[in-house]
Amino acid sequence: MAEIPITATVQLLKRTVPSPIGRVAGGLAVVAKRTVAIAAFLVLWEVAPRIGLVDRTFLVPFSEAVKALIELAEDGQLWDNTRASLVRSLSGFLIAIGAGVPLGLLIGWYRPVSEILGPLLELFRNTAALALLPVFILLLGIGETSKIAIVVYACTWPILLNTISAVRTVDPVLIKSARSMSLPPHRLFAKVILPASLPTVFTGIRLAGASSILVLVAAEMVGAKAGLGYLVNASQQNFAIPDMYAAIIAIAVVGLIFNHLLVLLERRLTRWRPAAGS
Repeated sequence: MAEIPITATVQLLKRTVPSPIGRVAGGLAVVAKRTVAIAAFLVLWEVAPRIGLVDRTFLVPFSEAVKALIELAEDGQLWDNTRASLVRSLSGFLIAIGAGVPLGLLIGWYRPVSEILGPLLELFRNTAALALLPVFILLLGIGETSKIAIVVYACTWPILLNTISAVRTVDPVLIKSARSMSLPPHRLFAKVILPASLPTVFTGIRLAGASSILVLVAAEMVGAKAGLGYLVNASQQNFAIPDMYAAIIAIAVVGLIFNHLLVLLERRLTRWRPAAGS
């Protein structure tokens, strides 16, 4: 085989290895693509009330909402209400993971369990969590227990259903290969079924993470004395419109951070995959 000249090799490396400036430019291009829609939305939010496209009384400019958010943070209201919401949301979310993942693995792997619980799952999976909020309040009261319970209910379904689907859709070739190696059932489950199911299970966990925030905010608008949902509702009733939008921004930021942390955890636990989902 003819040797490649050194000069040709250097030229090839220059073409294949991007320069630092090229990497920076590429990174900026990616950031621009991901933020252009958000930037356009925020500009529209800022401009529309100022030029009269919408009534400024009911939709304040984005800058005023940010100013109100800073003021709420400075006087401690934002942190107190955020802390109350996070305690409720994380409590319900973790309970749902602890119940939904093992039950989903059990239903997905053992057909007799699926045949027994399947009809009950079909009955409740189509019942919206917020439709049952009055029932939870009647049974558990208007305090913390009912709010955490509604989060558990809302989060359990995406976790449970995705876990069942994950187990049932494991590649049959993997299972046959493991059985051909005479793996006992518990090792087959631990070494093949569980790792192969993990990405789809995490999809359900991420969906549940979003539900834990959204459902809780709605629940906090009924009888709560603290929380971001309470802050939105109280601000609206007192006609403190900038504070209302500030609370909405805080909810969005909390949801984004929560989802990002779940993405990082998923990538860490599925590093064996060629390309972990984002």
